[in-house]
Amino acid sequence: MRIHPLSSDIPKPERFTYPFCYEPHPLCLLAAEEVKQEIARINPKEGKMFGVLVVEGGFLAAYSGLLEGRNDWAYFVPPVFDAQQPDGYFKTKEREIMLAADHKQMSQDLQLWLFRQYRLLNARGESKDLVEIWQDYHASPRIREKYPLPPGGTGDCCAPKLLQYAYQHGLKPLCMAEFWWGESPKSLIRHHGQFYPACSGKCKPVLAWMLQGLDVDPNPEAQGLQPLEPGIVWEDEVMAVVDKPSGMLSMPGKIGDYSVATWALERWPEAMLAHRLDMQTSGILLVAKTEEVYHHLQKQFEERTIKKKYLALVEGVPQNEHGVIDLPLSSDPLNRPCQVVDFEHGKRAITEYRVTKEPSPCYTLLALWPHTGRTHQLRVHCAHQEGLGCPIVGDELYGRKAERLYLQAQAIAFDHPITGKRMHFELKEGF
Repeated sequence: MRIHPLSSDIPKPERFTYPFCYEPHPLCLLAAEEVKQEIARINPKEGKMFGVLVVEGGFLAAYSGLLEGRNDWAYFVPPVFDAQQPDGYFKTKEREIMLAADHKQMSQDLQLWLFRQYRLLNARGESKDLVEIWQDYHASPRIREKYPLPPGGTGDCCAPKLLQYAYQHGLKPLCMAEFWWGESPKSLIRHHGQFYPACSGKCKPVLAWMLQGLDVDPNPEAQGLQPLEPGIVWEDEVMAVVDKPSGMLSMPGKIGDYSVATWALERWPEAMLAHRLDMQTSGILLVAKTEEVYHHLQKQFEERTIKKKYLALVEGVPQNEHGVIDLPLSSDPLNRPCQVVDFEHGKRAITEYRVTKEPSPCYTLLALWPHTGRTHQLRVHCAHQEGLGCPIVGDELYGRKAERLYLQAQAIAFDHPITGKRMHFELKEGF
């Protein structure tokens, strides 16, 4: 059995880890340090996600996909299904497909066969294959039609491997964590040694099945939002400029109904937000009090005549004091809401930046001017290695979690929808 000893008097967690939003348990941190020694011995040439599962009596370790082209490292748990045997059915059929004229249908048939071989257990001892799990999870006919089968590589991430091995050997899972080791891929943002949640696209349907029968921590993002209220910076008869606090939704969403939009409707019967900010971003939002003003502001956004300035506290110090980042972005369909740098299919995204202050050798205060308005543009441009390589403090998607995201929409300039006068508003510096 591939269980490793873990000597500690740290108390066990009351419930198992909610894998999509968590702080690593101290037992997982201890186990991860042991695994890092083994990784250093192997010295892999590419970056990789590794995982630890603490169980009664010790811990298990895993890596995503293959490690140095292999899936048989003795220290780590084996794959759920081994498709890498040279003389096995999968590799034999792969070679046949490479020589065939009509290889598309043959490839689809082989992929379906492979998914059927992944029979995954849950904590109750029940078993389903990947196709059943995927189709049961995605009940919507629209989603099923668009994604009839799981993405390639589903079932080969750390978490499914770890839980499958534990269930097969009668081990009781206590807590789990995953961390990145090595260089980041070019498109994604991964920081060496940092812990990450399980991926949503591949792992959410799988883990929704595999965690059944375990007492799991509740999703902290679904626990309700603290009551917050924007400040009114300025208003007249037709519109208002408000200051949204970090942690408040701009619009009602999956995790709550109360938002700046609902708050505005309580005050102005026809109020509509002209734009949005991420929940964790603070700062200026424009509120239209009539539909006519809303459409006027929308047109200004479309024509890019509205100018915005942000402040961000980032980790580290950028190489240059001033510059422009030009990196195209697209959504990551397997890990929403994350964005990736995509030079082939991404939309152009441009950000100007300037260093305003270096409060310490470890942090820098930046002014940021987005010349385009892509989702998570500032966050990705700051964090990505081909951007600044300096993630915004508190950015748990692209950097490290803190008490808040240190990003503020600090200033805005626009034409008043009725008078045509150029308006400019700026918040005091600071978070």
